[in-house]
Order: sequence, then C-alpha cells, then structure tokens
Amino acid sequence: MKNNHSESIPKDVIEAAITKLTEVKSALAPYSTTLTKDERRALPKMGEKTLAFVTNSHDYSTQYPELMPSFAKQEDFDIDVADATGLLPVEGLLNELASQINDTAMLAGSEAYNTALLFYNNVKLAAKNNVPGAKEVYDDLKTRFPSTRRKVNIEE
Repeated sequence: MKNNHSESIPKDVIEAAITKLTEVKSALAPYSTTLTKDERRALPKMGEKTLAFVTNSHDYSTQYPELMPSFAKQEDFDIDVADATGLLPVEGLLNELASQINDTAMLAGSEAYNTALLFYNNVKLAAKNNVPGAKEVYDDLKTRFPSTRRKVNIEE
C-alpha cells in the first residue's frame, strides 16, 4: 500500500498558519460582508467577461461624468470597482490555499481510514482466533459498522 502523505505537518506550522489567517481575517473584517444563500443567489455575478465590461464602464464614467445617471454616485462606483478588482488576487490565493488544504486533508484522511480498516480487519481476524485483548478491541471498533441484517420473508 503506497503512502502518499508521509510527512506530518508540524504543530507549530499549523498554529502559525492559523495565527496568520486570523490576522488576515481581522484585517479585512471591517470591510467584509456576509451574505445569505438567498442574497448570493439573487446577485448578478461578475466573471472574467463581466469584469472587462465593468472596468470599461468605470473608465468611461470617469471620462464622461455627464453620462452617469443622476441617482448613481461615482464615488460608490469607484469603491465597488476598486474592491471588486482589488480582492481578486486575495480571492485567488485563498482559493488556491483552500484547495491545497482540502486535498491534503482528504489524502491524509483517506490514508488514515484505509490503515484503520486494515487494522480493524486484522483485529477481527485476531478476535476470531482468540488472540488475547482482540475481542475487546473488535467489540469497540465494530460499532462503526452496524449490522444491516435483513429479515427474510418466507411465504408459505
């Protein structure tokens, strides 16, 4: 069995990462917003193609302020465009980091689960062969796999 995740992340590295991420979260907190699922669903989304449209519109709105609708404020548009574009590299880094963390946790978890299953099956065999202590370990671990016996209907 190949082990692809063979080096443990030192506890101090994990603690340092949590500290730094907490600092980033705190730094951005006064400017951040949390949306509900419904709010997220209702908002128009800005992808790559829309980004070009938005930045071009913003450039034109500063060049031709007379074309800006009277009920819209250029200052608000400036803030929205600055943050929408300014947060893109932060979002990209966080998405990449989240993906790496998810992949590493998934791989480590999968390998840990596979090893636990190997151990469990070995304990099960040891319990069947009356190896001292194996029955107690097996009885404790087997609760993870509840019996799914089906009742057989016998029609006469």
